[in-house]
Amino acid sequence: MAAKYLVERQIRLVFDQGVNAEGKPVYKSKTIRNIASDATPEQMVSVAQALESLQSLPLNRIETPENYQISVN
Repeated sequence: MAAKYLVERQIRLVFDQGVNAEGKPVYKSKTIRNIASDATPEQMVSVAQALESLQSLPLNRIETPENYQISVN
C-alpha cells in the first residue's frame, strides 16, 4: 500500500503589481518555506496579514503549496 508524507509546507503571498501593456494583471509573489506541518489555516492567514503590512503592494491571495513524498511498502 502506498502512503504519502508531508515533506515541506510553504506560504506564498501573491501581490497585485498592476497590469501590463496588454491590460492583463501582473503578480509578484514571495514564498516563506518550512512552515510547521501542524500550522492551522488561521495561523497561516495571521502570518500572511502581518507580512502584508510590511509590503508596498496589495495582497491578492495566499497560497499554501505542499510537497509530499510517496512511499510504496
